Amino acid sequence: MRRVLFIARYRDLTMRRKVDYLAADGDTELLLITPADWRDELLSVKQENLHGRYRQVVLSMHGRPNDPHRSVYHTLDFVMRSFRPHIIHAEEEPDSLSALQIAWTRRLFAPKARLLLHTWQNIDRPKSMAVRWVMERTLAAADLVFCANQEAAAILRRRGYERPLPIIPAVGVDTETFVPCPARPPNPTAPPIIGYVGRFVPEKGIDILLHAFARLRQSGVSPVRLRLIGDGPEREKLMKLAVELGIQEDVEFWSPLPPVEIASAICAFDMLVLPSRTTSIWKEQLGRVLLEAMACGVPVIGSDSGAIPEVIGDAGLIFPEGDMAALSQILVELIQRPALRHALGERGRLRVEERYSQRRLAEATLAVYDGLGL
Repeated sequence: MRRVLFIARYRDLTMRRKVDYLAADGDTELLLITPADWRDELLSVKQENLHGRYRQVVLSMHGRPNDPHRSVYHTLDFVMRSFRPHIIHAEEEPDSLSALQIAWTRRLFAPKARLLLHTWQNIDRPKSMAVRWVMERTLAAADLVFCANQEAAAILRRRGYERPLPIIPAVGVDTETFVPCPARPPNPTAPPIIGYVGRFVPEKGIDILLHAFARLRQSGVSPVRLRLIGDGPEREKLMKLAVELGIQEDVEFWSPLPPVEIASAICAFDMLVLPSRTTSIWKEQLGRVLLEAMACGVPVIGSDSGAIPEVIGDAGLIFPEGDMAALSQILVELIQRPALRHALGERGRLRVEERYSQRRLAEATLAVYDGLGL
């Protein structure tokens, strides 16, 4: 029986579902460590120690838990002395203080355990000497690094990392929560709803979506609604932009919803858009809301920022990031072609089941454990 110490900043059931599948494996005893508190633009939760199929231990953190680089766990040994893990699977970035903390703790209390880290980073941005020092030590300690996308793996190869780099995102989609939407009764008078769910921040490109929607209205496509669900520092600015564009009567700004309510909200959409834009330090690393919509059978549209085309494949439509005219044309096409919406929704559900469901990611992760030769 292999003992897996799993450290991850999971904050809700849909994220932890992968751990449920890992713990169901008859050859694995798993202990999950998560932050005791979580707060970001969309969610605020407190977690408790749990015992069930696996044991969950919550730890407070120094620094903000949603800061993946400059926070550390309030612990001396991560329960390594009592649990005696064979595998330490930490979904922490190699250039983070928490990864360095885990690597040092492993060296002291579980030196024979295999250390597995994770990276989302698909931009090789400049790093200070201190950050490079941290990354050199964590990569030297890591037996392998899970990568969320192909670009992340390529960056580590260029940095000289020669050990395995399996392409397995840390978080996929919980297909027990995000299930095919129930059939809607025909209602020819109901306006199509274009949806967005996520943070209201510049890099998500919501202003591009508002401009594209305004072009859509100017083209004579009506009635149609745009529903934006989430929160963040750009909220007031985006509301003012909707007024300036003269579309405020057709744009709805919804407050963030609990994760368990997101699926039903997505099922009210006729399509979901993720119009992310690349910056000097960030580009889309996965786009989990795309997977959630695809799992529900809702057609998706994404920009070509980062990993979005890799995630969507042929199960959605892609536009050049920042190109509001191209996005507007795609919106018109999907509104006018319900058969295409249906076909894309079917493809999306199949793609998620094959590649990105939490169950599939757990199976791939267990295969990696098996390959460690313990």
